[in-house]
Amino acid sequence: MLLDLIKNRKSVREYLEKDIPNEDLKKILQAGYYAPSWMNSQPWKFILVKNPEVKKLLSELSGNQNHVKSANALIVCIADKNGWSKEEFGKVLAQRGIKESGIEKIFNIPMLYPPLLGEDKVLLRSVEQVTYAVSYMMLEAKELGIDSCIIGAISNEATIKNEDIIEKVNKALNLKEGEVLITIITLGYAKEQTQTVKQRKDFNSVIHFESIGNKIDF
Repeated sequence: MLLDLIKNRKSVREYLEKDIPNEDLKKILQAGYYAPSWMNSQPWKFILVKNPEVKKLLSELSGNQNHVKSANALIVCIADKNGWSKEEFGKVLAQRGIKESGIEKIFNIPMLYPPLLGEDKVLLRSVEQVTYAVSYMMLEAKELGIDSCIIGAISNEATIKNEDIIEKVNKALNLKEGEVLITIITLGYAKEQTQTVKQRKDFNSVIHFESIGNKIDF
């Protein structure tokens, strides 16, 4: 069951020196590729990284977290703000069968077109979309028996900036203006398989019925 997969997935930070088959890496990437996005905007790019030197750079970007270096493979997740340009987003809308007049209407509605609200909102909506794909890729990895960890503590324009290492990473990954590295997924096979119980807030403190404060009785 999918729910069991979700409940049993955990963050793993120590990996065996064992290669992940390319066919499994492709399936994981396809899971991100097919993830949903708002109005099918797909403002994302995913970079598979196995080069040790680039992994070292990405480890430095993430505060020298060792499992970024030791993982067999990394998926670098990029929020592509350029995906909201009228040219790029317009192509996506046209592919959905929306006529030119309808596309122009969308470009004038702030709720539907984030650039009207400013750069911060463009980044926010892009990050929102990327998170869907991240979840899909990690669940596909778990289904294939591959462990993972999300790396969110990194230098980028959404957190604390370290301009020097950001510049090095952007050059190594060939990132362009508007392409923001948001998170990294580490992939590998756990050194030790241990059973852990997920620590979560009380169910009724976060799950409500109709409005905050009403419990779900089923």
